[in-house]
Amino acid sequence: MLTCKQASQLVSQSLDRPLSLPDRIRLRFHLFICDACTRFNQQLNKLRIAVQALRGNIENDSAIQLPLEAKARIVKHVSDSSESNQH
Repeated sequence: MLTCKQASQLVSQSLDRPLSLPDRIRLRFHLFICDACTRFNQQLNKLRIAVQALRGNIENDSAIQLPLEAKARIVKHVSDSSESNQH
């Protein structure tokens, strides 16, 4: 059985890479019985969604008064971060 520390590490890792089948099963079981880790998982997912929304807002907001090069660097950085965390 996973500890909360191990479960939170797997939740975090799942944002960066796909988990193995045994890790997914162990994590799902832990999340089934642990409300705190379930909340942590939900919070990380909400943060991931917020970053994706921020990326979309930056890309589409003409009111942001930045040089195009700076805007492109910000979008690229946010895109790179969120893409590596979607797994």
